[in-house]
Amino acid sequence: MTVALGPVAHFSIAVKDPRSSARWWMTNFDLEEWSGSDDKVVLGNDAVVFSLTRGRPDPGVLTHLAFRAQDMAALESARDLLRNNRVTLEDPGDEIGPVAAGSSSVGLWFHDVDGYRWELYVRG
Repeated sequence: MTVALGPVAHFSIAVKDPRSSARWWMTNFDLEEWSGSDDKVVLGNDAVVFSLTRGRPDPGVLTHLAFRAQDMAALESARDLLRNNRVTLEDPGDEIGPVAAGSSSVGLWFHDVDGYRWELYVRG
């Protein structure tokens, strides 16, 4: 017997400045502040909830986390918005590509203000 897992309910990461990180996330993504203090800000929407907790960021602990985009048009729109907002995208000039060798899924990768690596992808 195994435990059935559903969608991720929420997660938390350590950041230098929760308020600054929250502003970055809300500028670039459809997130709202659900609660907050100087030491912790909880962001969310209908699909995801996460908290930004004051601490020492360690991007090496979480090699990346992926969010699914609705379709290719949404992925391209996200790329354009992130570029316009000067978010550091990997593979400049050719940001959207296969998520792994031989995969039909495509994505793009970027880093937040605390150095964590994130992915947006569309299933192939």
